[in-house]
Amino acid sequence: MSDFYKKIIDGNRKWVESKINQDPKYFEKLAEGQSPPLLWIGCSDSRVPANEVIGAQPGEVFVHRNIANMVVHSDMNMLSVLDYAVNVLKVKHVIVCGHYGCGGVKAAMGNDSIGLIDNWIRHIKDVYRHHHHYLDSILDEKERFDAFVELNVKEQVYDLAKTSIVQGAWRNGQDLCLHGWVYRLNSGIVKDLEVNLCGNEDLDQVYQLKF
Repeated sequence: MSDFYKKIIDGNRKWVESKINQDPKYFEKLAEGQSPPLLWIGCSDSRVPANEVIGAQPGEVFVHRNIANMVVHSDMNMLSVLDYAVNVLKVKHVIVCGHYGCGGVKAAMGNDSIGLIDNWIRHIKDVYRHHHHYLDSILDEKERFDAFVELNVKEQVYDLAKTSIVQGAWRNGQDLCLHGWVYRLNSGIVKDLEVNLCGNEDLDQVYQLKF
């Protein structure tokens, strides 16, 4: 057994012990069910743990993660998570959270072939194509990269709003709001991109924005 593997097994035991010391019935209560108010759609990057970023406890955040926090309408994994969160758990908020320095977004800015992931990155390249006039006007490469990260998050929120799942919830008068955030790795602070959609009226206003 490698030292790292032993370390994570031991880490689990210590975590369990610390929780039980705080509350002897902690895991019994947790096993009774979940009713999180939030679905988090984030990047798979190991440096952006959903619960820790917002100081949430187990049971408070339902999580879906993939490379570059994408909302792809043919992704049955993402759609299944979204459907369960909205229609069963009745979450009130969905946050799409990207992060500056995202490797998937960076790869989409170039033309190098990486492998199988090229097929996934194609969706991110579509975001660049839709906004290439604005992005190409930014001469500083880092600023352009940061702007692309932000635009990618916004577009995923808009795509989320157009899913049949969210549309159905809004038609039924369900209390559901969508938000777009970007996390800064070197500070730990999230930036609210002020993309807050709580119904089709908000989505209609979004289409009037110019980037």
